[in-house]
Amino acid sequence: MQGGGGPLLTGTIGESKAYNCHCEQRERTEAQSENVKQNCHAELVSASGQRCGLSVSPDRSRNKFGMTPAEPTAEWHPQLVEHDFLTPNQLGSRLDRRWIATLPVVARNDVGRLARLAFTMAEILLSLTIIGVVAAITLPSLTGNINERTWNTQRKALYARMSQAIALMPNLNGYGTLAEDDSGSVTADTAAETFVTAGLAKVLKINNICDNEHFKDCGLPKTITRLSGEADFNFPTTMAALNTQMVLASSSYDSTYSYSAIRSKAVAFETANGESIAVYYNKNCVADLKSSEAHVPIQTMVCANFVYDLNGLKGPNTVGKDIGFMTAFYPTDSVLAAPYVKRENAVHENGWIDAAKYCTAQDNKYRLPTTEEAGAIFVNKRMQSRDHFIGTGNGSIWTSSLGYTTSGTKAWAQNISSGARMLVSRNNRYSSRCVER
Repeated sequence: MQGGGGPLLTGTIGESKAYNCHCEQRERTEAQSENVKQNCHAELVSASGQRCGLSVSPDRSRNKFGMTPAEPTAEWHPQLVEHDFLTPNQLGSRLDRRWIATLPVVARNDVGRLARLAFTMAEILLSLTIIGVVAAITLPSLTGNINERTWNTQRKALYARMSQAIALMPNLNGYGTLAEDDSGSVTADTAAETFVTAGLAKVLKINNICDNEHFKDCGLPKTITRLSGEADFNFPTTMAALNTQMVLASSSYDSTYSYSAIRSKAVAFETANGESIAVYYNKNCVADLKSSEAHVPIQTMVCANFVYDLNGLKGPNTVGKDIGFMTAFYPTDSVLAAPYVKRENAVHENGWIDAAKYCTAQDNKYRLPTTEEAGAIFVNKRMQSRDHFIGTGNGSIWTSSLGYTTSGTKAWAQNISSGARMLVSRNNRYSSRCVER
């Protein structure tokens, strides 16, 4: 540091390494020594004077470093006096100002620089407040995204295991007993339980099985939130509670269309991976009719419907998040459909070509459902919307599947109201219920 016309000073406590302040003073004249006293830091001279033969004031006490702890005076280096800015408050400690004054120029300035760089308590509290506000805003979204990715991974893994299990079963129909008397009262119902114990349990690791009065013991909640957001749906324990059209249905568009079945009970089980699954079973399911008739009842082709909860009672117990559904069609050459349905309800009616474009326009990850996926949407329609009416207008949704007749190429549509699968002109106007690829 240069100041007061004096020389540049560097050194450590008790010993000077500055210009003209070393033991070389022994060979200098008295006048030169006097000049050193005037231009060098007094403490540097006093510290080295005894060893270098320089005369220093005998009445100045020195500490163990050879420094004098006296208050700064005019004989001190001019820059030390001019920039004597350090106070105990600025240092925030019990530092003795007089001890600070004994430090060399470089050491004193280092201490001052550290004092200026420190944060005040107000600055720290303000920073913590800002961090807390940002965390409160971003953490829910970040946590939600993590949960979504976790559920997607679990959903795909469960679908892969269930698909493999269904494929390993020789057939899906005929399990157990289901009977009723003339009045319609069920007299025997072991169908769903037998399907799980004698069928699925042989090809899938199952830890626990519960009847429809003890679903909670298998990790299934009492109520769930529908896909549309209404948190008022009691978890279905029978096929009729899942969808009344699965046991009794007719069509207002075709007087010849009708369907009826025995009201069977559901059972639940837990997998070895921790998922909880309810099973709704139809022991009389049949193969795909592959008919070109106007209305084909999809109910006859549903062998089993599965409603799963990926994390049991943990929550949020919401369809489209930790809760979903899968439907197994046809007793042999079975197809397991597990549509991941777009949360927003279908609101547009288009011809078949425009319907497909509508889904892609929402997002490239969406498309029209297959015939089986559309059938699964019908079977589980009450889990998606309170009004049981997913489509608009006539209540039908397009599928991605085409059919060929003597009159030309047509497309398959699924009626959500009655359950009819229909082969119709592609110019008809139906809703688009998009599913994720």
